[in-house]
Amino acid sequence: MLAPPEFLNYIEANADKFIQRLADAVAIPSISGDVTRRPDVVRMAHWLDSQLKTLGVETKLVDLGTHLLDGQELPLPPAILGKIGNDPNKKTVLIYGHFDVQPANKSDGWDTDPFTLTIHPTNGQLIGRGATDDKGPILGWLNVLQYHAENKIPLPVNLKFCFEGMEESGSEGLDELVEREAKRGGWFDGVDCVCISDNYWLNDRTPALTYGLRGLTYFKVTVSGPARDLHSGVFGRTVHEPMTDLVLLMSRLVDRDGRILIPGVEEMVAPPDEQEKAIYRKLDYSVQDVENAAGGKIAVSDDKVEVLMGRMRHPSLSLHGIEGAFSGQGAKTVIPAKVSGKFSIRLVPPQTPDAVNPLVEKYLKEEFAKLNSKNNLNIEYLHGGKPWVADVNHWNFEAAKKATKEIYQQDPDLTREGGSIPVTLTFAEALGVNVLLLPMGRGDDGAHSTNEKLDRSNFIQGSKLLGTYLYGVAAIAGH
Repeated sequence: MLAPPEFLNYIEANADKFIQRLADAVAIPSISGDVTRRPDVVRMAHWLDSQLKTLGVETKLVDLGTHLLDGQELPLPPAILGKIGNDPNKKTVLIYGHFDVQPANKSDGWDTDPFTLTIHPTNGQLIGRGATDDKGPILGWLNVLQYHAENKIPLPVNLKFCFEGMEESGSEGLDELVEREAKRGGWFDGVDCVCISDNYWLNDRTPALTYGLRGLTYFKVTVSGPARDLHSGVFGRTVHEPMTDLVLLMSRLVDRDGRILIPGVEEMVAPPDEQEKAIYRKLDYSVQDVENAAGGKIAVSDDKVEVLMGRMRHPSLSLHGIEGAFSGQGAKTVIPAKVSGKFSIRLVPPQTPDAVNPLVEKYLKEEFAKLNSKNNLNIEYLHGGKPWVADVNHWNFEAAKKATKEIYQQDPDLTREGGSIPVTLTFAEALGVNVLLLPMGRGDDGAHSTNEKLDRSNFIQGSKLLGTYLYGVAAIAGH
């Protein structure tokens, strides 16, 4: 057995206290992409810093500078660096997480107040923004720390922490911090491996370890022309309308089955061979799983392998929305003077933002020129990150495999994930160590959606898993 039974029993016995702490965290609306909520992100940083200090962690709040958001220059939320233990005979594990969340309003379709943790009366799901992404997993680490602090038991490894408040907004300022602290004498000097719990199982039944993430490149395209909004009854069919141009332009980026129409982007990625397809065929996942998670029978294919590769192995382009257009109640008949469309591309090796972005900009300009419009086009690159793939045979992954088997009595699926955590590759490159993604939540948690939840069992068993993994590192790495 990797973890002491006393640890597992402690987590179980204190479940209600841990859930209350999660409720306290969810109650802070730390939305990094909302100007009005920036003070709440800072408040969340100080709350988490206080929690860590109480559990014996030496911490430091790091000023990351400023950035522009919605035309305002704002201070970035501070990053939290922490450390506990300095035994040279133990491995040192770096833990990363983020304490900011996606926007959420009850009017978006939530059944409950998104910033009040609600326990479902029949299935025990913990419902609230940030419950699974990423406050629940962060607090899982705190639950592990609390057992050792209260019982005055040394941790099996040395721990270092890096928690940020801008992950949902591109992790601005974090790459520079990681690269600076990775140098000799820096906060991350001496780290042997990294563990991140900011992703999910493929489904709702099989635990997973993740060894790959897609990268991201995010664009804002603006079309403008008139000096002000116009009356469609007066100006309709007399002027080139920005909204028409934008919709036509965005319709030429991706087809209905998800294939990217920008020349050269899909071609960067070599097609899979039969051996690679066999990896996806073995995973405990079905087309029904993706449709259950999506809440509709809308998968692009009935072929499980094609659907899985669409999520993990192929690039994808998604259209996210249009700003500046009428979106309220009623039937307003305005012609908007300026509209902006947002879209992103999820990247896979060997794609990078530097390689893909010039192709995107060239294509947008060429397609806009074909419209013969008198409006103006402006293209903005908002943020991005490179894709990442790790070695699943490293002792870091072996420890996580054994810990998963111990807690869940089954071997984990080894997955590549469709989402992006840009700092993952930064850690891998700057520190030169193995990076592991060890998920707590399930595939149906709805991290960026309405009614985001974390199952009670995943929070409690997941906390046991995180601690057991640390004991596994100590055992398997030979310390």
